[in-house]
Amino acid sequence: MSNPVCVVVGVGPGNGAAIARRFSEAGYKVALLARNLDFTSALAGQLDGAIAVACDVTSEARVKAAFSQVRNQLGDVSVLVYNAGAGSWGTIEEITATAFEDNWKVNALGSFLAAQQVIPSMKKSGAGSIVFIGATASRRGAARTAAFAPAKAAQRALAESMARHLWPLGIHVSLLVIDGVVDLPSTRERMPDKDEGFFVKPSEIAALAYHLCTQDRSAWSFEVEARPFGEKW
Repeated sequence: MSNPVCVVVGVGPGNGAAIARRFSEAGYKVALLARNLDFTSALAGQLDGAIAVACDVTSEARVKAAFSQVRNQLGDVSVLVYNAGAGSWGTIEEITATAFEDNWKVNALGSFLAAQQVIPSMKKSGAGSIVFIGATASRRGAARTAAFAPAKAAQRALAESMARHLWPLGIHVSLLVIDGVVDLPSTRERMPDKDEGFFVKPSEIAALAYHLCTQDRSAWSFEVEARPFGEKW
């Protein structure tokens, strides 16, 4: 029996890379999707059976081409983790229409396009898992999230609609909501006064994503939150 296939959309040095490593360690063949291949090509070389695929999630044609390459090289997809995200910060008076649209395209439209590529084979096999990496902005519109919050809210609503439609068919759709600052060299540099307990570890996000994909059908989760113990909420 061949190894199952996991596609991680939006792979950078934080959550995306950690998720890819976690599924690779579990025996999955992993496809690393990102606009730029510089980072993903190097990471794919470190993971057994992994491939790096260029993908612009805002383009239907490019999403279709990327997933076609995945199917041709690795096979049908068992797990999709959608980690691509874009955030522009500002009030309704500060955000441009272009920024608003760009946020929506990456967070919502990209989720829609990627999911459409894996659902047919999952339906055929009666199994599969789709995990969206979300944010608490999907639940509340803070003053300076006039572009980001509506985009994440759209993603959350899409995920819930998909779950109601696809769960009865054996496809587990879930949302992993991150409430906190991801631990990266860049965030550490911007916030040198913050201690270890302030940051969300990518490895723990990856562990949660993997857990969602291994839950028994009798006790599936739709929405799971991840936040540091000291985070105010």
